[in-house]
Amino acid sequence: MKIKKIFIATFILGTILIVSGCGCKEKNSHLYDLSLEVWGPLDQDLAMREIFDNYTKLNINIAQINYKKIPVDSYRKELLDALATGQGPDIFMINNSWVPAFSDKVALAPTPTDLKMITEQKFRNNFVDVVVSDFVNEGKIYGVPMSVDSLALYYNKDLFNQAGITTPPKTWNEFIDTAMKLTQVDASGNIIQSGAALGTANNINRATDILSLIMMQNGTKMTDERGLASFDDSISGASLSGGAVYPGEEALNFYTRFSDSRSFNYTWNTNMHYSIDAFSEGTTAMMLNYSWNIDTVSAKAPKLNFGIASVPQFENKPAMNVANYWGFVVGKNAISKTAPNTPTVSNDTRIKEAWQFLTYFGAKPDGSFGSSVSTSGVGKTTNPNFDPAVSFLLKTGQPAARRDLIELQKTDAKIGVFALGNLVAKSWRQKDATAVESIFAEMIDSVNKGQATVSDAIKTAVQRVSNL
Repeated sequence: MKIKKIFIATFILGTILIVSGCGCKEKNSHLYDLSLEVWGPLDQDLAMREIFDNYTKLNINIAQINYKKIPVDSYRKELLDALATGQGPDIFMINNSWVPAFSDKVALAPTPTDLKMITEQKFRNNFVDVVVSDFVNEGKIYGVPMSVDSLALYYNKDLFNQAGITTPPKTWNEFIDTAMKLTQVDASGNIIQSGAALGTANNINRATDILSLIMMQNGTKMTDERGLASFDDSISGASLSGGAVYPGEEALNFYTRFSDSRSFNYTWNTNMHYSIDAFSEGTTAMMLNYSWNIDTVSAKAPKLNFGIASVPQFENKPAMNVANYWGFVVGKNAISKTAPNTPTVSNDTRIKEAWQFLTYFGAKPDGSFGSSVSTSGVGKTTNPNFDPAVSFLLKTGQPAARRDLIELQKTDAKIGVFALGNLVAKSWRQKDATAVESIFAEMIDSVNKGQATVSDAIKTAVQRVSNL
């Protein structure tokens, strides 16, 4: 009798769902039992478990979805090795700067045949501009991110208070003044308290991102129409006298002056502790960094009284930030994993199913995904108000990639600044982001050591990046 009552209740619920137009599948639509494997370098299994479980209820053709974390230091190599042998995952994470390098290894979003597949218009409406720039090319969608991270200014509130500084700097001119007030030098000329971690490469976390930020804020065109490096190019007639200016050179000169002992801006050098450590120790008043290092700093110095503000901007120029984040892509070729004694599926079907999941995972819910009905006729019901991206971001504490969720996060005390920064974040296409990072670091280092002028250093870097 009890079983009969449960069956009747389930039947009534299923009928209501169908009548309400929730997108339920027809009875006997169970075609196969496909499992999807997701790889990534971040601790996100717990954040995604509820999402995976919910989706397998919505799509009865998906038996399970599993997440495999690989250490970040070995992630790229293990991933490339697996993809080369056809043993790679169905879905995997790549950094936004890796998209050009992985373009031949990922399956683009299929042409939509129903509302369960993301379209270019839907993508553009959902995500911030930098995501569209990074993951859409000639109308083709390469991947879907859940979060975007941009730079912000970390500052030591106690050091600010002791110096009588009431607010963090909003412009680069204010940043210079603040850094000078907070820099302390002993009788021998040694920096005993740094106003800001800026100016070098090897002892500053994400130094090359910070330099890219300053370049782009200053109006530097990082690449030309052919995709070749152009950050040494001039802008004709941009100076007050009508002559040419070189915004890339200006940015490199501006950055390296903070580590030049002859400069008024001198506040840092190669002998300082690593930037995150120096800031955590309370010997450096300001640094630029991403949201993922909030917990790093807090773990290193639980009692450190620090705040986070927007990155400084150049006066009379559009606000701009730089983005560094991960997106989920679908492997171009992988062995489809189906349960024993069940129908096998083609690679095209696997790709379609993987992309359908990414659409559900990242896009704003619009009613496309409804409850399913199994071959037995028993429905698997889920919470109709469940938003996978909201669930993911609440569990990870990351700033959103979706525009509508930035509106919800912008007043958050911890990540609001980063979320707002995503709205004005930019990036630039790099064929080999790892090599470019090394080239930029060597460019900075050559200026720091006096081995090259700013002009020569940047021209050499442009040639090396273009050769990639």
